[in-house]
Amino acid sequence: MKAVAKLKNCPLSARKMRMVVDLVRGKNVEDALSILKYSKREAAEWAEKVLLSAIANWENKLDDAYSSDDYGLYVSEIFSDEGTFLKRFRPAPQGRAHRIRKRTNHLTIVVENRKPISELENSNS
Repeated sequence: MKAVAKLKNCPLSARKMRMVVDLVRGKNVEDALSILKYSKREAAEWAEKVLLSAIANWENKLDDAYSSDDYGLYVSEIFSDEGTFLKRFRPAPQGRAHRIRKRTNHLTIVVENRKPISELENSNS
């Protein structure tokens, strides 16, 4: 079973976010959370919040009866796309103006369980 969490218009460039995203792709949820928690990059704080949201979404899909620890939850997909630009102008020499593009990104995280849910239900009965 998959669960998705998205963050839109995060005030950080997609390039900076991708540096963090590449660290946790394919990792177990516990490992990914510890990597994000101890990373020095600002993007890690945003990614950690979205990952926690994806875990909560997965648990809510199953009516909170199942814990993410029992099913080997992992980050199956994670990517960062370019968002909209805030366009500003800064004065430049000789009466000109230079454009400043304040970049944003859209972060998407998909978590999935490695162990099938039906197998564990049969072994518990």
